[in-house]
Order: sequence, then C-alpha cells, then structure tokens
Amino acid sequence: MSKNKVFSETSAGRYSLALYELSIDENVLDEIENQSLSIIKLINISEDFKSLIKDPTNKKEDQLNAISIIAEKYKISGLLTKFLSFLIIKRRFFYVEKILKDFLETCSIKRGEIKAELTAAKELTKDEINSIKEELTKNFSSKIKLNYKNDPSLIGGLVVKVGSTMVDTSIKSKLQQIENKMIEA
Repeated sequence: MSKNKVFSETSAGRYSLALYELSIDENVLDEIENQSLSIIKLINISEDFKSLIKDPTNKKEDQLNAISIIAEKYKISGLLTKFLSFLIIKRRFFYVEKILKDFLETCSIKRGEIKAELTAAKELTKDEINSIKEELTKNFSSKIKLNYKNDPSLIGGLVVKVGSTMVDTSIKSKLQQIENKMIEA
C-alpha cells in the first residue's frame, strides 16, 4: 500500500476535523461550509484549477498565488484561505478535494443529518423534493440531507437510498425482476 493511499484515508480526516474546529472557534462554520462546496465545484468544472492541484511539478509559489487570486475573486474567508495555503506549504494540496469533502461530511454528521439519495425518472419540482424530504425526516426521526438527481432511464418511479436502506419503485427495476424470473423459469 502506498503512502498516498494511507494519507488519503487517515490524515484527510484529521485535516478536515481541524478545519471544522477552527470554523467553530471563529464562528464561521456556515460560511466555510458554503465556500468549501464552491471550491469543490470549481475543482470539478475547471481543468486549470484541477491541474494546479494535481500536477506535482507546480511550484508552491504558483499555487499560493493562484489561491490568493481565487480567494480575492470569490471572496473566500481568511480562515479558509490560510487553511488552503497551509495545505500548499505542507505539500498536501493534492488532497484538498478529499479534505473538503470530509469537512462537509463532518459538518453534516455533527448536525445529526443522515445522507439520502433520491433518483427520479421525471424532473421533480422543489415542492415535491421538499415533501419527500419531510416524509423521510419523519420516518427516520432525523434531519435528512437529500441529494436529488434525475435519471430518465428509470422509465418511471423513484429510487430512495437512506443509509443502507433502499426503496426502489422504478419501472426499470420491475422490468429487471420480471426478466430475471423469466430467465429462471
């Protein structure tokens, strides 16, 4: 097992917990959480930014300058800017996406939220999504953090995953069940 794999599994959690505790101390948790989400989105949409992070030949100075420019342009808080700079200086910037995702997960856990995934065959309105979220909150007696996505390949119905529980009412799965029974017969 490589050192990188070990780091990514253990140390990322420590860095994200440190960011969480610093955010609590500074009373800026919501701000840091929103900005972390924005940085993760930026990593996913910008090949240049992804290259800046992932390419080990990039100099620390170039990475620090880029973070400074991004922080100024997107009004990133001083705490998060310092944290990202610290990762660069310690040569841990390569893991920034994992660290920030772990940070968001930590925030969610500390709020007592349960992650749920909702996949629907048709595009749902905000009211429909909120109604499903409220129903899940009642059923699981806990706050639900719902990730919604549309998947027309389901043909009709919904797939809801909450923790290890999955409810699949999609037509696609019904057809697969019928096909499996026909193959067995």
